Amino acid sequence: MGLANKITISRILFVPIFMAFLLLAPQPAGSYIAAAIFTFAAITDTIDGYVARMHKQVTVFGQLMDPLADKLLVSAALISLVQLYKLSAWVVVIIIARELAVTGLRLAALAENKVIPASKWGKIKTISQIIAIIVIILNVPIGIFGKSLGWLLMFVAVVLTILSGIDYFIKSRTVLSQPSEARGK
Repeated sequence: MGLANKITISRILFVPIFMAFLLLAPQPAGSYIAAAIFTFAAITDTIDGYVARMHKQVTVFGQLMDPLADKLLVSAALISLVQLYKLSAWVVVIIIARELAVTGLRLAALAENKVIPASKWGKIKTISQIIAIIVIILNVPIGIFGKSLGWLLMFVAVVLTILSGIDYFIKSRTVLSQPSEARGK
């Protein structure tokens, strides 16, 4: 197993550690440590992709596990924030539903030996979710228009989540409707 895949697996292993600090450790110190772990784990997403491309270690395992690791990390954070009454459940349902739908599209494409690559909108969506989660965990006291900064950032993340999901569905129609051999031309 290459270094890139090991980094991806480490991101998955950080999930329970992150959750333990966020949910079980004395606060506010636990939240600060949880935010640091979450941030570090989120950064590993960039690192593993860079390492895989640099060392030509792009693998099917990595292509499947990397987005799964991201989804586990973000979903664990969102669900934990609901448990802490820092986030509404409807936000989590929208985000996780989109993630499952896009993962389903990618698996359907993979079954036909086709790949639906990560889009610019998907990457922006992920970054917006990560920033919003960190701000909510840290309980940043800044407010705008009577709403907390965390709430506003999460609202933007939800909008981007929906838009990027629509983008994947639109793009998947063309990828999945083409015969495999025609796609390469």
